[in-house]
Amino acid sequence: MRLRLIATLLAVSGCATITEGTSQVIAVNTSPSAATCKLDRAGQNLGTVTTPGAVTVKPKTADDIMVICDKPGYQTATFLNKSSVAAATFGNLLIGGVIGALVDGSNGSSNKYDGIVTMSLTPAAAPSVIQPAPGAIRLQPQS
Repeated sequence: MRLRLIATLLAVSGCATITEGTSQVIAVNTSPSAATCKLDRAGQNLGTVTTPGAVTVKPKTADDIMVICDKPGYQTATFLNKSSVAAATFGNLLIGGVIGALVDGSNGSSNKYDGIVTMSLTPAAAPSVIQPAPGAIRLQPQS
């Protein structure tokens, strides 16, 4: 009887660990493609990808991920991928209780991020041409 109780507790504890896992793939897409994007969380680089591409993030934490994309001729684009609570975590509170919530919280599976990040890059402004002031003398190149 005692063994069955322990087996049941272990089976229901860590619902998010079972359904969400302790790592997550984040796909990054940009328009136009072929941008270089890096993913940073709490000051640490999680990976760099050329779009379209994906990075596996592990372990998941409550810290948000900043996605920063660069491409020559375009302005730098950023996206804050916020950490949120995985739905399976609520199942733990109902079924697994404190033990399940502690298991999920300790390995990061109670957190999740947007799995697909799509960003539009804005073309960089063309350098403006400076017009001479009225009445200024123009120098002509000599041939």
